[in-house]
Amino acid sequence: MPLGFTLAALDLVFPAFCSICAGTLGAGRRDPLCGRCWGAITRLGDPWCHVCGASSPTAASFAGLQRVARSRPCSTCMGDRPAYDYARSAAVYEGALREALHAFKFSGKRALARPLGDLAVEQCVASLLEGIEAVIAVPLARERERERGFNQAALLAQRIAKRLGVPTRPRWLARVRATRPQSDLPAAERRVNVRGAFRASRAVAGRHVLVVDDVLTTGATLGECARALRDGGARCVGVLTVARVLHAAV
Repeated sequence: MPLGFTLAALDLVFPAFCSICAGTLGAGRRDPLCGRCWGAITRLGDPWCHVCGASSPTAASFAGLQRVARSRPCSTCMGDRPAYDYARSAAVYEGALREALHAFKFSGKRALARPLGDLAVEQCVASLLEGIEAVIAVPLARERERERGFNQAALLAQRIAKRLGVPTRPRWLARVRATRPQSDLPAAERRVNVRGAFRASRAVAGRHVLVVDDVLTTGATLGECARALRDGGARCVGVLTVARVLHAAV
């Protein structure tokens, strides 16, 4: 019996279910997300700040403004430029995407790394700078990774690197001290919390690297990672996240 027919028969008897809404996957699916949940994710449009990647939810009315403004940084970046050269995010941290990321990180649904990593690449690949030589995940504290069983950023980085056709380099960036969870802290304390928490290998010298994480909120953690990579001699540091919290300052 052909494999395709066998799988179709199994789907009828034991239908696959969405990791978020528990509905059957059906048409438009991005396993293990159903078509409805996948379609409910609010994508971000092209970045109108080429540094922090500030953008608006996808809408045709913003397209002209984004094309005109993309060549210069926003007022925030002009006044307080981040340590990274550019940051890009695929979608808004809300609704179905927030539920998917929570299921991924806290319920051990590792298979979600596939569609979430694909979302980051498909939505942002056109605006990434050329010449990326390696993808690096934001390192998780050793105790937290042991407790969770995996580093969600590392799983996303592996998927994204595969799609981009570049290697992952997990040893190029290390967390050298534990920090409090950033989600427990107000924005003003986040930079202090992660200051000096990372160290880069000298292997990054002269390289263009892309740092991957799940969510960009204030940019404090990613900024500190970029600072460490700069200290290690990186030529260019980009940031790519699946989601972005729109109301937070970068």
